[in-house]
Amino acid sequence: MVCIVYMVAGLSSRFGGKIKQFAKIGKNDETLIEVSMQQAKNAGFEKIIFVVGEKTNTPFKEMFGPTWQGLPIKYAKQLFDTKKRDKPWGTTDALVASKDFVNESFVVCNGDDLYGENALRTAREFLENNPAKGCCVGYELGKVLPKNGSTNRGIFETTTKENIVNIREEFNIQKNHLIERNLNEETLASMNLFGLQKNTLDKLEEKLLQFKANHLEDRKAECLLPVELGRLIKEGKLELKLLKTNDSWFGVTNPKDEAILKQKLSEL
Repeated sequence: MVCIVYMVAGLSSRFGGKIKQFAKIGKNDETLIEVSMQQAKNAGFEKIIFVVGEKTNTPFKEMFGPTWQGLPIKYAKQLFDTKKRDKPWGTTDALVASKDFVNESFVVCNGDDLYGENALRTAREFLENNPAKGCCVGYELGKVLPKNGSTNRGIFETTTKENIVNIREEFNIQKNHLIERNLNEETLASMNLFGLQKNTLDKLEEKLLQFKANHLEDRKAECLLPVELGRLIKEGKLELKLLKTNDSWFGVTNPKDEAILKQKLSEL
């Protein structure tokens, strides 16, 4: 069995403190997370783990309880000391928080993104057929950048066999300035959709503890999952295969994205 881990701990200041995973974007006013969960169920996942925060814990439990459409749900908490920090310790910390609830290989992803049913199925099937390896689904960079403004993306470095040799974080990428960054629209980027084996959590926990020790006085430093996975790969402690999907990625960054996403989904 392969479970799916949703990172849903954070609140977006752009949404005025509201939980953007609860934005109603489905054809029948389903929330974003419900659309994603339906994709996961259709893709063959049999268990859901939510990594929640202090402010998302109760709302998620009230909405979904212990099961959803027959799938068991577990809730892991990502917490941080608000007296010492302004935000949680990042996506590596979120994933490691699920460690006590993960008893199998798993796919981890953002709870405010839609990855596509086929993309999720591809990752699940890879894990089932490759019990000693992990994977990542890559999306073409040109399709996951905003038309205006800039954003950060994890960029894959691979061999000709699509074995990942590194994942580097590129900051402030702009769609019309790719060439000077040695990037192009076909470059495959990470959208935090990884398929991993259970023992990878122990390795990531070691990296997380080291990161926290190195940034004790930094109130905003975040231990990013793609970066730490890249370090494990370079150290020879992890093997990841890069998988490509024809599915489109959709996300909600700003409140106006709700209407755009709802329209796109109605056309599918």
